[in-house]
Amino acid sequence: MRLAVAIAAGFLAFLSGPVPASAAETPQALCTVKDSRLGELSGLVSDGEHLYAINDGGTKVQVFVLGRDCKVQKVLSDKTDPFDVEDLARTPDGRLWLSDTGDNLKGRLTVALLELSPQGKLTLHRLTYPDGQHDTEALIMDKAGTPYLITKDVLGDAKVYRPAGPLASPGPTNLEKVGSVKIATTDTQGGPVGSIGSVLVTGGASSADGTVVALRTYTDAYLYAAPDGDVLAALQRTPVRIPLPGEKQGEAIAFDPDGTLLSGSEGAGQPLRAVRGAAALAAQSGAPAEGKASTGTGASSGSAGDGAGLPILPAAGITLAVVGIGWFGFSKLRRRSRR
Repeated sequence: MRLAVAIAAGFLAFLSGPVPASAAETPQALCTVKDSRLGELSGLVSDGEHLYAINDGGTKVQVFVLGRDCKVQKVLSDKTDPFDVEDLARTPDGRLWLSDTGDNLKGRLTVALLELSPQGKLTLHRLTYPDGQHDTEALIMDKAGTPYLITKDVLGDAKVYRPAGPLASPGPTNLEKVGSVKIATTDTQGGPVGSIGSVLVTGGASSADGTVVALRTYTDAYLYAAPDGDVLAALQRTPVRIPLPGEKQGEAIAFDPDGTLLSGSEGAGQPLRAVRGAAALAAQSGAPAEGKASTGTGASSGSAGDGAGLPILPAAGITLAVVGIGWFGFSKLRRRSRR
């Protein structure tokens, strides 16, 4: 199976073009997460003073509140048993939004957002896709509090969904597909599945003022300028790519209020890392670009050479890539079932 993954990675690396990139500071270690309860860090947000973190999966709702030294100060919890929590967002009113949207085997009839108020009240919002099941690990909340879900797709063609109307509780509320984003392979080292991991979207974030949004893969972060707070318009612009090398299984990404980019990985004893001034880099490079994303139809365009995404792969390459990711997803599912 490892051979299949390696061959698939080779196909992807050979056939895809470079992603537009800008020079950025090297990520610096902020602190190390040593608490064994956070061994599967998947979502992260910051209010500047505290960090809020969640694990991948879980049998009850838990949000860990950390100091800037990565030590857990308290745990916000609720008895609700989620299916597979993958990301975390925070709105200006202090509400935390857990994205219970993981679906490795594409078997869920509904996904959910879990809204946790500052007073500890949990509200469930079930959601349904218009076009079948998707595995989704990234959540971005815009300035108005509208959630955007960005899927994790093996060929780097991440789909963007948002609620078609006001969130209902418990719902379900219908989602609508509003766009897609092409991610091309990079040579950044890290992640659990080689070069394939550089196209898999594993997390999302928005700056405190909503003027920069970010997506991450296992290996890189992509920062998009959103001067008017419009997430879809932002995803049409050329992003700043910030390599995040060496993360064992990088899924967490967040912004400090000052625009510092934070990233983290699953695994015991992994560091949280910071890239200072990252949001400013994105804000300065926010020129629109054709073919990076589309709105309305969800159809993207662009050629392999301009970093817009992956070209059409030979059938063998597609098969090997799917087998590799399927194996990885199945191994995660088995791990969760043993809890």
